[in-house]
Amino acid sequence: MNDPGTAAAVAETADHAAWVRAAARNNAEWCDAVCRAHGLRGDFGDDAWASPRRTPPLYPDAVTLTERLGTSAGAGAAADLLARIDTASPGCSVKDSFACLDLAPAGFEVLFEAQWIHRPAQAPTSVPAFPRPLAHPLEWDVITELGGLSAWAAAWGAEPGGCGPSRPELLADDATHFLRARPTGTGTGTGTNILAGAIATLSGGELVGLSNVFTAPEAATVGIEPRDTWAGCVSAVTARWPGLPVVGYESGADLEAATANGFRPVGPLRVWWCAVRPDADHGGTGVTEGA
Repeated sequence: MNDPGTAAAVAETADHAAWVRAAARNNAEWCDAVCRAHGLRGDFGDDAWASPRRTPPLYPDAVTLTERLGTSAGAGAAADLLARIDTASPGCSVKDSFACLDLAPAGFEVLFEAQWIHRPAQAPTSVPAFPRPLAHPLEWDVITELGGLSAWAAAWGAEPGGCGPSRPELLADDATHFLRARPTGTGTGTGTNILAGAIATLSGGELVGLSNVFTAPEAATVGIEPRDTWAGCVSAVTARWPGLPVVGYESGADLEAATANGFRPVGPLRVWWCAVRPDADHGGTGVTEGA
């Protein structure tokens, strides 16, 4: 007779693995959108998404899409993945979506670790999963104008006058949506009083990926915390795309805030970073400029 507990554990493991694969693919689609906005072309393969040219700051040069790369059978595929990206110029990084690669022998080191997260489609949508009355309520909407993107980028932490990696071309991407939270009553217009925000990436009509979730420093002065940001963000996403599951990845305080608002961790990820490959030829044209 099968052990019900064992069967349930196996089913949960398979469920988590499926959501990790879905979240990794969604994240790779977002990275690809950013690269296209910068004039770079990334390639999707069965095993990974990869950019042959250096990606914009804060974005990986490759995102793995299958755990098979971490097996003995996939050892050659992992080497092939590194051959598809620019490992010669400083700053190369790989998002190891299943935390199963060992890139140390290739000169990489672990930059950070995090958890993929998933919020089921059937989670309550009428109220935030973490209800808390705010002294200064926020209104969430989607940015459609360039001035709003500049204000969003400034609140996110971009250099003054710039948009950081979030180029204006992304406003024309049907899958990309910049979410902002402003004090109730702000009304229309670009405004600079953005207290929180996020980026939502739509994968067809199947799921929504959240990234770049932030709470501006000024928000603390009016009692807005990361858990409030996540509660409002969840409400905004589920109102705009009802019935769709939501994925992403977080660590630290934002992971705690996300789990308090209906998300569950489904698997670890790891980002590998290499300042300079020890075996790279750094002479002449062997070094290319990053985007």
